[in-house]
Amino acid sequence: MRTAFLSVVLSLACATSAFPQTPEKLALVLQDVFGPNGLRVDSQALLPDGSTHTAHFNSAFQSEFTQINIALASQLTALPLPSPASGFTYTFDSATGTFARSTQSFGPILTDRAETIGRGRFSFGFNTQAFGFDTLEGLDLGGIPAVFTHDDSELGGGRADVVTTVNAIQASIAQMSAVFTYGITNRLDASVAVPVVRTKLTVRSDARIQRIGTGTDLAVHFFADPDAPGGFGDTRTFSGGGSATGLGDIILRVKGTALREANRALAAGLEVRLPSGDEQNLLGSGATGVKPFLAFSAVMGRVSPHVNLAYQWNGTSVLAGNVRTGERRRVPAQVLYVVGADVGVDSRLTVAFEVLGQRVIDSPRLGARTFTAVGPAGTATFPDVGFAVSTYSITSGAAGFKVNLARGILATFNLRFKLGSAGLADRASPLVGVEYGF
Repeated sequence: MRTAFLSVVLSLACATSAFPQTPEKLALVLQDVFGPNGLRVDSQALLPDGSTHTAHFNSAFQSEFTQINIALASQLTALPLPSPASGFTYTFDSATGTFARSTQSFGPILTDRAETIGRGRFSFGFNTQAFGFDTLEGLDLGGIPAVFTHDDSELGGGRADVVTTVNAIQASIAQMSAVFTYGITNRLDASVAVPVVRTKLTVRSDARIQRIGTGTDLAVHFFADPDAPGGFGDTRTFSGGGSATGLGDIILRVKGTALREANRALAAGLEVRLPSGDEQNLLGSGATGVKPFLAFSAVMGRVSPHVNLAYQWNGTSVLAGNVRTGERRRVPAQVLYVVGADVGVDSRLTVAFEVLGQRVIDSPRLGARTFTAVGPAGTATFPDVGFAVSTYSITSGAAGFKVNLARGILATFNLRFKLGSAGLADRASPLVGVEYGF
């Protein structure tokens, strides 16, 4: 216990030294770094009335920073939980009065097959998976450019100055989930998934004043820097961040086999996501979710192909609105689809392959563009980003295996990897889990 306590103290000390202005809530990190209390330019220039010139600089990145929160919220509403369906499925053999394995395969990992667990059967699973996001809309999160322009920049003169920034965003989510499944009847089972989430978000913005309007007059716009001539600095770094751990969004689910003939089956189900995670700390979406889905699967010897189709409806959340004011907006809905197959290599080993798709509907998106500044000191072009609302698709692949370690015990390993650049993407997301069925 002493060791654990010292580890916690050291962790908190390191976090405090790295981020002395950590906000109370992670969802406010971007607002604090790029808002009025963050990136700020000083001025000693006097106006004709004797007052001091106010140097207000703004950008699309600053005004639309909630796009990052929405992207994280969309991820939290669609994190691919391992299938609550048990790897062991059974049918009742009336001739012998016993239950028998219905398939040799232990089933898919991230998605569903149509078979149910079997009446009176129970399974418990525990898994952990990690996401370390690398890109947003194809842009490297380690170096997103953004240009900040002066208020009323169209008036020209010194107001033609701009602030260019290179922004590094580190966002990661680690999720541990306990999944319980019970067979109500031979065709109907119910599941509950209880996740514990750890989210980490850090932001660093390296800013530089580009003196397109003021030229050599350093006093008009500057960053206070005691090491620069006269204390008028051209560059400054702004940063913030932190981490949080807690209960995520609990998922309740029911699935029933609607059609079963020969070696094919079709199931329909409903999944409800409860907003139990603290959305202001990016542990949950903050929005109730309802997801009806269909699952088709077939058995062709050792190979079992499967197809899933679902629609994810989401309620409102401050992550899609304004965390500081409490304004709530709807989290974008999604259409989800999966095509895959699992192969029973032998009685103890199953390998699974899947292609997973998400169609995110009417969501804010970030895109690269260029910004041209024109002023008395000349003309210059800088890389920038802009925002728009559109519908887009995210595609990823997955490969893994399940191995039967002992009677009723399965171990699972899976690797999910991106196949495109849209949305908030991770190059590779590993998953490790264990399941016990009886």
